Amino acid sequence: MNFLKLSFMLAMVLALAAITLSTEYTSQTSHFLPADHQMPTSFRGPGRFLAQNSRHAFTCDRHPKVCSMRGSQGPFCCNKKCVDVKTDKFNCGGCGKKCNYSKICCEGKCVSPLSNQKHCGRCNNNCGKGKPCVYGMCRYA
Repeated sequence: MNFLKLSFMLAMVLALAAITLSTEYTSQTSHFLPADHQMPTSFRGPGRFLAQNSRHAFTCDRHPKVCSMRGSQGPFCCNKKCVDVKTDKFNCGGCGKKCNYSKICCEGKCVSPLSNQKHCGRCNNNCGKGKPCVYGMCRYA
């Protein structure tokens, strides 16, 4: 009988803790969510129908201001993702413009860091006049 009482009390404490944590999480994250977004009512998360409807909540194609927030990957929206077209290898200079395997994106242009004089080894690493870029290093040999 004591074991049954103890089990019941433990279950009640855990349920109360879960409810408390759920309300704290809701109050802390509600200012990041759009006005029409609702938190899931189940501990398992939203159902399939609700998950399909709420996926678009934070994509930049529907909410362009997401890309200008602090912590964003970049100020431009390409394929529902925030990117910086000046440095992103898959959207270099514009959405969908990919750099080849051996090239990197510097200032919105695909360049070879192994031989480019202005971007030797990395972006904006200028070797200077008369110093060639060989294998991504200035003054090789």
